[in-house]
Amino acid sequence: MIPFFDLKSQYKEIKSEIDSAIIKVLKNGNFILGNEVELFEREFAKFLKVKFAIGVGSGTCALFLALKSLGVGEGDEVITVPNTFIATALAISHTGAKPVFVDIDERTFNIDPAKIEEKITERTKAILPVHLYGHPADMGPIMEIADERNIKVVEDAAQATGSEYKGRKVGTLGDVAAFSFYPTKNLGAYGDGGIVVTNDAQVAKEISLLRNYGQERKYYHLIKGFNSRLDEVQAAILRVKLKKVDKWNSMRRKNAKLYDKLLEGTDVILPLEKEGCKHAYYLYVIRLAQRDKLQKWLKSKGVDTMIHYPVPIHLQDAYKDLWCNRGDFPVTEKCANEVLSLPMFPELKKEQIGKIAGCIRSFKN
Repeated sequence: MIPFFDLKSQYKEIKSEIDSAIIKVLKNGNFILGNEVELFEREFAKFLKVKFAIGVGSGTCALFLALKSLGVGEGDEVITVPNTFIATALAISHTGAKPVFVDIDERTFNIDPAKIEEKITERTKAILPVHLYGHPADMGPIMEIADERNIKVVEDAAQATGSEYKGRKVGTLGDVAAFSFYPTKNLGAYGDGGIVVTNDAQVAKEISLLRNYGQERKYYHLIKGFNSRLDEVQAAILRVKLKKVDKWNSMRRKNAKLYDKLLEGTDVILPLEKEGCKHAYYLYVIRLAQRDKLQKWLKSKGVDTMIHYPVPIHLQDAYKDLWCNRGDFPVTEKCANEVLSLPMFPELKKEQIGKIAGCIRSFKN
């Protein structure tokens, strides 16, 4: 069986470093907002070349706190896409604001900048582009629209650690950005974790308060905050992995290029890397009208795949209150019926990719 992810192989490669990092935290006995978190925040900020990074409990919390730090709340609207993990929309909803969806570019799966302006109203407080699957959203025109209208931009970079747009790492292009360290991500913890990054000192201060009960010092609460803190063990693990993420992303990109080569000339639509963009290939996502049949075929051949995401957010029961209908976002809906994520992780072997490609080439529609 070729697994979709293989976290065990990565652990074996770095076992001694990871074990030492965890034992160090255990011996130190400080598990919340200690030295490891502070050091990781500095190192992650340096990795992105931003001024501030604030570790939080998850990628979802990172999005939520990023929006809260910009004052997004009841009665506001935030523009985003319906073809993303539901956490993107949930973060908006839990501020009290309303998600307003925009359809996507069919080739990149990211927000179509040409469709944003028609959705802007006097209630629009922010635009939340998602760098889906590791491919950067087209941030140039997005930032132009936002700057002209004095609208904030929050980047959902949960799937895009290390991706680049015109020479800059994603997460550094908007007002604030959110990253996820869910274990399967390009930079993954051994549990939940996330981080918010910004160059705005006031936003950074607000998030630091919000993540820790609204306090700067224990028991003195300046605002109504939350409990969403990256813990010391996860920070220690992430410090080890951060040193290797560029190498792992290069391995992902090499695997993607091999997929591209071996699948060239087949009926499947391959992922696109737009000029000026550097895809981090958190996922390698192909498209095919007979997607469900192909998935069953690959399973019968011992290849594990996934669908990201089978039901767009505007068609989920949780968002019936938005009164969206099937057909409202035709590109998103078309892609949701055709996308299939193939196995993708740095340690994926050439022979495994060869087998997967061979199975796809032998598939009969």
